[in-house]
Amino acid sequence: MNTLFADEVQIAQETSAGSIPFEGAVIRVNALDWSQIRKDLDDQGSAVLPSVLSADECKAIASLYPEESSFRSRVVMGRHGFGRGEYKYFSYPLPPIIHGLRTALYPQLAPVANRWNEAMGIEVRYPESHADFIQRCHDAGQLRPTPLLLQYGPGDYNCLHQDLYGEHVFPIQVAILLSDPQRDFTGGEFVLTEQRPRMQSRPEVVPLHQGDAVAFAVHHRPVQGTRGTYRVNLRHGVSRLRSGKRHTVGIIFHDAN
Repeated sequence: MNTLFADEVQIAQETSAGSIPFEGAVIRVNALDWSQIRKDLDDQGSAVLPSVLSADECKAIASLYPEESSFRSRVVMGRHGFGRGEYKYFSYPLPPIIHGLRTALYPQLAPVANRWNEAMGIEVRYPESHADFIQRCHDAGQLRPTPLLLQYGPGDYNCLHQDLYGEHVFPIQVAILLSDPQRDFTGGEFVLTEQRPRMQSRPEVVPLHQGDAVAFAVHHRPVQGTRGTYRVNLRHGVSRLRSGKRHTVGIIFHDAN
């Protein structure tokens, strides 16, 4: 664990959010086949990270939703034209399991982010540790935490969008499905679209099981074409839930203005 938020994690451990063990999730993240994940990100703009969370961890995180003390704000999507459903942004201190995932995932994804920026001619480079990157965000006035917990019911959906939040944006984010599509809900597929220059958009539906995560491009990524590298624009969303209830946790690595 890095030292930047060590005090915050200690505080969180004194709350009900802190009762969720996080060491197992961090071990699973580090044991993933990251060479294949990075290849999938380069090839498709997304990659499945299987079994990042156990069923018990998924249920424990989803059960935080009613606890107002864990969050800084609640967004009802329909009020803003975002879709239907709602989500809440976690407050600092983050629950230790959310902090642990954010901290463990970032250094595995930073090499991809740096390679993408280099290929697209973007000068920004990302440090090895998430604490250093968050310090960069905070120095620029991006102080509000962005990890979030989403809740969908029948008929709910999330319009295609991008999670940018400020000048400093880490170009990859992660969503983890907390509900069981075999038991808890139907519909509600994770959807990506890729806008390619002078071509029609390419859709991608990413099937997930409970505890699986998907890493995907926040905004754009490089693609190698016959005339060199070009930039494609990505958006993500969730299709209409047909029945049941669906919870997802989103791990965004930059903080917000």
